[in-house]
Amino acid sequence: MDAVDEAARRRAQGRRDALHLGVGVTLGAVLGLFGARLLARAEDPDAATYREVRSFVERTYVREVGREELLDQALAGMVERLDPYSRYYGPEEVAAVERETSGHYQGIGVVFAQPVSEARVLFTLSGSPAEKAGLRVGDQIVRVGEESTLGMATSELRRRLGERDRGPLALTLRGRDGAERTVEIGQEALVDPTVRHARLLAPTVGYIAISAFSGETPAEFDAAVADLREQGARGLVLDLRGNLGGVLRSATRIANRFLRSGLIVSHEGRDTSQRYEANESEATLAGMSLAILVDGESASASEVLAAALQEHRVAVTVGVPTFGKGLVQRVESFGDGERVVKLVSAYYYTPSHRNIERTVEGSWEHGLEPDLQVALAPDEETLVRQFLASYSPPRTALAELAAWEADVGRSVYPRPPADPQLDAALALLRGEHPCAAEDAR
Repeated sequence: MDAVDEAARRRAQGRRDALHLGVGVTLGAVLGLFGARLLARAEDPDAATYREVRSFVERTYVREVGREELLDQALAGMVERLDPYSRYYGPEEVAAVERETSGHYQGIGVVFAQPVSEARVLFTLSGSPAEKAGLRVGDQIVRVGEESTLGMATSELRRRLGERDRGPLALTLRGRDGAERTVEIGQEALVDPTVRHARLLAPTVGYIAISAFSGETPAEFDAAVADLREQGARGLVLDLRGNLGGVLRSATRIANRFLRSGLIVSHEGRDTSQRYEANESEATLAGMSLAILVDGESASASEVLAAALQEHRVAVTVGVPTFGKGLVQRVESFGDGERVVKLVSAYYYTPSHRNIERTVEGSWEHGLEPDLQVALAPDEETLVRQFLASYSPPRTALAELAAWEADVGRSVYPRPPADPQLDAALALLRGEHPCAAEDAR
């Protein structure tokens, strides 16, 4: 989250690249999933072959390559040639995988204004070390310890603010009035928000955007819904555009909020299957009017959620066809947690037993068909994606943000752009479209 805007864009782009293109292979399928174990068994012919190839590379390759690098490349080659989705993560990538699945990160709890390189606080997370230390809207972090942030790369700033073992940090801040002060601040394990935007669209209609599904997403969603209902919302637009998936169980729990009974999703692998059924005790939003926004980058767990609610006829879907990723991936750690493999283990099926995986023979070239298809013009799509990748400030920060904007004479945080898809969803919930009476209940 600290220096989050640029980091989030990098992670999203990396996930899109893996989703659409697969991952390149370097040494190929030389070493199996249990490569480290094979190396310890000299009698295993696979281990002997690996050693021979490794020795050849070490003697002959144009530059010197360390054995750890060769091991990582061999493992990646074995896993990533299986399909476009299975992936190997080396020691440098494990923390990012853990952050995406757990929903936590180590930091101080700041969202920065753009450009992040200026290190200006847009707002702090509730209950975070930054809030407790008194960081305020518009504060600029000018030094971390004795090191100036001027010219510091965003990745370095994020690293410095999230260091686990360095103890409290001394931050020098420059307020909006130009005065400097120093605060001492610690780092904590914080929730990395996946509910980026939540607001009222109309007096009785709320809006929530979910960027991905982590282990914390259901709790974030419940809190956002509770706040919107306190403001009078009785209907909801749920925005899953650009949501590439994540933790399946989190998606099924949110689907259960709207379903009293019935199958949410099932998945079937070589020798195992599992069904996720709705539990009436968790159906806290059953009967709420609901529209779901989807697009070509709504994939995997977001398609599970949208398909379940579409097929049970408790929501109307709006937008363009989804990506079509009908695969379940199992995540396993190896080597004392230093290496992680994400492996396709099963196909998932919607309540009507549809498999929307686009790579399956005979399937469509995309996933779910929205009930109401509304396309965005290229310039509209660009602005919507930029907004969805940002973070809307909490209501408690709006007064200070307005004062900051008055000081500088410009906007300091992103506003929702023109959005015909969202407009269509809102019209359905208001009963302004012919299919609203039947589909939007």
